[in-house]
Amino acid sequence: MAREEGGRLLALLADRVGGIGPAEECLQEAYLRAASAWAKAGIPDNPAAWVYTVARNAGIDRLRREKASARRILAQARVLGAGVVDDANGDGGGDGTTGADAQQYAPLVAEYSTVGDEQLRLMMLCCHPALAPDVQVALTLRLVGGLTTTEIAAAYLVPEATVAQRIVRAKRKIRDAGIPLTIPKDIAERAGVLTSVLALIFNEGYVAHTAAAGTLTRAALADQAIRLTAVAADALPEQPELGGLLAVELFHRSREAARTDADGVLVRLVDQDRTQWDGALIAQGYAALSLAMAQRHMGPWQVQALIAAEHTRDQPDWARIVRYYDLLLAMEPGPVAALNRAVAVSEEDGPEAGLAAIEAVTGLDEYHLLHAARAHMLGRLGRHDEAGVQWRQAAPLTRNPSELAFVAARLRESGA
Repeated sequence: MAREEGGRLLALLADRVGGIGPAEECLQEAYLRAASAWAKAGIPDNPAAWVYTVARNAGIDRLRREKASARRILAQARVLGAGVVDDANGDGGGDGTTGADAQQYAPLVAEYSTVGDEQLRLMMLCCHPALAPDVQVALTLRLVGGLTTTEIAAAYLVPEATVAQRIVRAKRKIRDAGIPLTIPKDIAERAGVLTSVLALIFNEGYVAHTAAAGTLTRAALADQAIRLTAVAADALPEQPELGGLLAVELFHRSREAARTDADGVLVRLVDQDRTQWDGALIAQGYAALSLAMAQRHMGPWQVQALIAAEHTRDQPDWARIVRYYDLLLAMEPGPVAALNRAVAVSEEDGPEAGLAAIEAVTGLDEYHLLHAARAHMLGRLGRHDEAGVQWRQAAPLTRNPSELAFVAARLRESGA
């Protein structure tokens, strides 16, 4: 619950208890109380609302104590300044009851359920232009997406220590600069970072980057990203890249039921049973893409949506997909897109051509999918010993258990 709901709870609490720092402290206190209380009484029907109530009341108590302390200090100053005995206790001690009775959380379920607006406000705070772009992404993933620093590092391909430093610096800058938890009047200026953040949250949900996840997908996180992207795209219809991203997310999510076999092992896209795909999500994806492209301002996410849409067809047009990747690389050069283009080339022109295209890809030596793609092409050419070498290189770089099981199966097949 803490992993999937933490970002939503933090967003709601930050506006109630005086900022991100106090909200995090109150949330941690609530988690500690939950561990003790639930061990005795069992998990409540709505654990998120229970935790929110306890954390909220802890924040109220904190504010009361701070207010009472300030009044006592003021009263003492009056005594010293005027020589007049005054009641230094103000309106009484601020330690009062916490009101955190676990049985009283039900009335706040409705308030908790409206957390979407608060999450959007928290995302806008994290995407503040005073913060560097990489810091904006890391902070939003941590506070709103609920990802750990390990998961962020895996998603962003940077050292874990770097991510931790970015988050600490961002929190300090927000505190010292007094950046408010508000949605700016000109929200469009932050749309680019917001789109990147939402994409990374979805990616972590679509393929969890740690073995601890236990499955291929963190479904709740992927669905959270889709929901937030839909909210953002609706709020910013003049920013078509958000609509393009939403289409990509919906197309990918539609394949969920076919992405693993009965044993939880990854099934490649070309081998999936398309009858298991969710037609309703595919239709929603086409609708989102249509609305985005109606703005007539093409961007990288809309191109990726066109590629994903092509894969929804019974027979994808690989030549068209290669052209889409050429357009994507012209807009936004990157090694992952170049690798994906090489895979498309192998489907259109054969594995020899795909291998030649992969040779031009640089900077992905520690990326397991580079070795997996190369191994697959070598296997198609009957070069099984070389394919085995590539699968062996991919194995230690693979973190997700479903993907690792797939790699292990290919290793056995190659006899490596």
